[in-house]
Amino acid sequence: MAAVDAGLTIYEVGRCSTCRKLAALLDERGIPYEGVEYHRTGLDEATVRSLLAKSGLGPRDILRMREPLVAQLGLLEGDGAGDDELIAAIVEHPRLMQRPIAVRGDRALLARPIERVLELLG
Repeated sequence: MAAVDAGLTIYEVGRCSTCRKLAALLDERGIPYEGVEYHRTGLDEATVRSLLAKSGLGPRDILRMREPLVAQLGLLEGDGAGDDELIAAIVEHPRLMQRPIAVRGDRALLARPIERVLELLG
């Protein structure tokens, strides 16, 4: 039985230069995708856990370490925050999540560099 072709979804932030570059790459190649402005729509715990499971990454891997809120919330590496605490913080403060994250079917990846998204399409 042939696999069903799943669409491409990009968790992005419109004003993020990396997200804009990824959108330009996909447009240039004629690759349709659904953009999710997760800063506006928010993220629930199930979505964050699904993104992690599909990507094989841990919560700390998708944490924006340069975001000042990371330190303010005590989420730095040596602060002892566990996975559940990191996920809860990302749900409460979506800006803590790295971007862009590309999802297709049962696979996801952090599209940094942006060309990594092509791994999902091959």
